[in-house]
Amino acid sequence: MKITRVGVDIGKNSFHLCAVNRAGRVVWRKAMNRTQWLSHLQKQLEPGTEVGMEACGGAHHWGRELVKLGFTVKLIAPQFVKPYVKSNKTDNADAEAIAEAMSRPGMRYVAMKTINQQDIQALHRVRTELIKQRTATSNQIRGLVAEYGLVAPQSLSQLRKALTVWLDDDTGALSLFFIQILLELREDLKHLDERVAELDHHLQDVAKTDPAAQKLQQLQGIGPVCATILSAALGDGSSFRNGREFAVSLGLVPKQYATGGKERLLGISKRGDSYIRKQMVHGARAALRHAKAKDDNLSRWLNGLSARKHANVVTVAMAAKTARMAWALVRHDVDYDPMRAAMSPN
Repeated sequence: MKITRVGVDIGKNSFHLCAVNRAGRVVWRKAMNRTQWLSHLQKQLEPGTEVGMEACGGAHHWGRELVKLGFTVKLIAPQFVKPYVKSNKTDNADAEAIAEAMSRPGMRYVAMKTINQQDIQALHRVRTELIKQRTATSNQIRGLVAEYGLVAPQSLSQLRKALTVWLDDDTGALSLFFIQILLELREDLKHLDERVAELDHHLQDVAKTDPAAQKLQQLQGIGPVCATILSAALGDGSSFRNGREFAVSLGLVPKQYATGGKERLLGISKRGDSYIRKQMVHGARAALRHAKAKDDNLSRWLNGLSARKHANVVTVAMAAKTARMAWALVRHDVDYDPMRAAMSPN
């Protein structure tokens, strides 16, 4: 019987395949290396056959390669595959579970990213890691100088000024050996600052040339950093049915708990990409801070909500609304309309 779908458990070098026919029966299982499996599928399957994989490392690359060969690619989030794993977790069981998950009519799939989207994501990930390293270095400096009776300021800019004062101090409070250590740590900080600034410049260039990022920067609280990562996450917006679904994917809506016919709304779900959610919340906090001096529809909505709710609640509500508006701008290819900004979402 004709094979209708294939589940693939991808790895670094070994790939496990599970082919299923129209009746849902397993036709064959095979384990192949990374140089063989694509050509094998091309020989065994007809063009248009569905090939499913977990949306993990390398999945988008292999998905693009499969599309070039004429297959239909389905990427599934790992948490949606796990319930279909039978008994012990093995590579073959994972491949079969992927094939089974693909057969569910209500299954949700992950949109395949383009190379451009992955390039932007790579910039953000490198930038995030450099900022973590810079924060770790500054905290190490604070801890070290505390052992010498020096209190370091909290902000990074003030810490740089304090470093200059400590290194220029000729009272002998610090030993020459420790001063040399501080000099090297200051050079580390300087190098990390330069790398972060370089990546910020790249992101600004992307924000100027990417049409979606240009539209997104029309929204309140959205700058080049947030606009570029939103553009990479949205693509053309077709992977989400509406703006609320995009906000849900970012974990910006309340978590629901229902039992015995009673429903409760809890805090936000915090599902999805935590980095994008953080950028959205920071941008919303900035918009809320400047709303008091503005008189547009959205600012009036924010000020009215602030009079009734806690600032954190208002901030997240603004972030969720911004996510819905961001989807609308990208999906419908329209400019920001201040008159419609405070309208209730569908």
